Amino acid sequence: MIETMKTRRTIRKYSDRPVPEALMDELLGIAMKASNTGNMQLYSVVETRSEEGKRALAPAHFNQPMITEAPVVLTFCADANRFVKWAANRKAEAGFWNFQSFMAATIDSMLFAEAFVEAAEEKGLGICYLGTTTYNADQIIEALHLPQLVVPIVTVTVGYPAEPLPAESERLPLDAIRHREHYTDYTPASIDAFYKEKEELEVNREFVRINKKETLAQVFTDIRYTKEACEHFSEVFLKVLKGQGFLE
Repeated sequence: MIETMKTRRTIRKYSDRPVPEALMDELLGIAMKASNTGNMQLYSVVETRSEEGKRALAPAHFNQPMITEAPVVLTFCADANRFVKWAANRKAEAGFWNFQSFMAATIDSMLFAEAFVEAAEEKGLGICYLGTTTYNADQIIEALHLPQLVVPIVTVTVGYPAEPLPAESERLPLDAIRHREHYTDYTPASIDAFYKEKEELEVNREFVRINKKETLAQVFTDIRYTKEACEHFSEVFLKVLKGQGFLE
């Protein structure tokens, strides 16, 4: 598994080979062994295989082709609903209608998702995380009929990779993210050193050229993740948290 993790790739193109139900059962069962808050398992996953279901989800993910082309789409959710109902049925009252409980359920769902991904890749499957899940969470809630205290957190497309495999994604050096004993703030010199390799990659130089920008950072801030978009989707998600019962 360590060797698999060292060479992992994000897979956006899949073969037409189906993913067996028995394999999904095995992988999700393994993923449920992941650590979670108080062993409450404040998470759920919605598995979408039908063409109709994938088409319903696609607009929420800006119609990225992986959604409709992947054999399986998994929507991992923060879910306090199940636990609250269990408590109510056992003469207990769970006070989970708050932001702290949402955060606990979010952490649980991400640990569950990552454990699934590691197991799936070890079995030869390819995956792609979709960060768009919280952008249009309201649309996903509608498409998947999610009740209160259930919020979609991350979507993972799953399937056998199509050839050829993509190149490995670059990462910052370890020293860029590891702080020893306490947080050491970044200086202009350390920023230059940590981002040098990333900025000099030809693929990233091409991003700068085709977007007619001066720096790679501007591609991220002016094109891909603008202030206006971040503020808009923040507003949408806060409304979702209120509607689903995690915020007053």
